[in-house]
Amino acid sequence: MAHIKLPNEELPGIVGLFDFRPETAAPLRLLAETLLRGNSTLSSGERELIASYVSHLNDCHFCHTSHGAAAIAHLACDISLIDDIKEGFQTIPVSSKLSALLNIASKVQRGGKHVLPEDIESAKLEGASDEEIHDTVLIAASFCMFNRYVDGLGTWAPKENEAYRDMGRRMAFAGYLRPEVKPVA
Repeated sequence: MAHIKLPNEELPGIVGLFDFRPETAAPLRLLAETLLRGNSTLSSGERELIASYVSHLNDCHFCHTSHGAAAIAHLACDISLIDDIKEGFQTIPVSSKLSALLNIASKVQRGGKHVLPEDIESAKLEGASDEEIHDTVLIAASFCMFNRYVDGLGTWAPKENEAYRDMGRRMAFAGYLRPEVKPVA
């Protein structure tokens, strides 16, 4: 049970919080849509992996598992990818560029000042562009906020990976915006 009274306590994680405050949900949904599905030379699957990895590092089960499931949908991988993210990508191979970006994301998760010039240089040597480095840092920073929002209000989350499969597909292919929610003007 969440720390606050939500109108629909059956909605898990951030979904219940978005239902609680649609006016704050709209810009947060737009941020997620832009970061994870907007124009980028990183694929949506790669960006979802970054979000899921940071969420795992933050011990946010709901965000780690839901965004891992979205990555699975984009990458057409097995549901075991969710657990592989926790193991540091031992089964599912990631490119050396994505590995360098995940390293930067892990530093942002600990604190922005942990990102060092050599981390940036390493990513550039692996082919990462300034835009990809920027987007990685912003995804990592934003997911630290999303994770703290979800866990700070004590929302519930299904435990089993399989429970996230359909949610991941919806996130991956329908996106994060809801037509009935209008951005605040």
